[in-house]
Amino acid sequence: MDDYLNDMALFVEVVKAKGFRNAAQALDIPNSTVSRRIGALEKTVGLRLLHRTTRKIELTEAGQIYFERCKRIVDEARLAHEQLGEMLAQPSGVLRVSLPVDFAVTYLAPLVVEFAELYPGISFDFDLTSRRIDLVSEPYDVAIRIGESEDSQLIARPLASLTPYLFASPGYLKLAGEPNKPADLTRHECLTILKAATWTLQDGKRTTTVPVRGRFALNSVGMIRRLAVLDRGIVLMPREVVVDDLASGTLRPVLPGWHGTAVSIYAVTETRLLPAKTQRFIEFLQGRLAR
Repeated sequence: MDDYLNDMALFVEVVKAKGFRNAAQALDIPNSTVSRRIGALEKTVGLRLLHRTTRKIELTEAGQIYFERCKRIVDEARLAHEQLGEMLAQPSGVLRVSLPVDFAVTYLAPLVVEFAELYPGISFDFDLTSRRIDLVSEPYDVAIRIGESEDSQLIARPLASLTPYLFASPGYLKLAGEPNKPADLTRHECLTILKAATWTLQDGKRTTTVPVRGRFALNSVGMIRRLAVLDRGIVLMPREVVVDDLASGTLRPVLPGWHGTAVSIYAVTETRLLPAKTQRFIEFLQGRLAR
């Protein structure tokens, strides 16, 4: 039984590592041992679990079902060991987190430093990317996502919500004039995410949708922010992202009584069974972002 459970855990690592060689390197065991034990596991269950090619592995239909079940068993066993040890009081290990690039750089970086000082036993492996990583098959403990969580099979824990406001540089406003009402934005250069055609604004009583245009459409909040500082147009983004620009005077509020729709921030995990390092990280962000 012990070998069987160990082989289940090995199978999970092979799938997460996307190959025998990567799993062998991560676990510091021979590649031949990994291949032999997975072969023995397939004989035990009586089904082929993996399609093998010279370059990669792929799960069979049976392998996908088996992986999902085994991963939960392995995660629960790992968590049980952790809860019985000192890690619960002083979490340690590598915390693997997927983060949205611009939000991490401009907003989360100082929070990460503060968290690292609180928990010196934790080291960090951060992947800054705009893509939606697969928490089931990729080796991440948690992903921070902005906007609605689209996968109902994942566990999404709300962290905070950010409300976007309008900002522009003094140089741009001197050149183009200052809008006095939302409809005036149609005559301005508006810096948008992915060619957004409209902005929905509200002032607490009224809601209006304004068609916007501009020469620049980007998928980077950091780049849009930089272009706004360089007098290229008006931006709609959370105050927290441009706080340094507001302090220095390189950006200032436009139509300060109006704001966009609040955007939610989530910590997303594949399971509710979280190791202490992940649980502490999520709790820390919830506390800091709620401020």
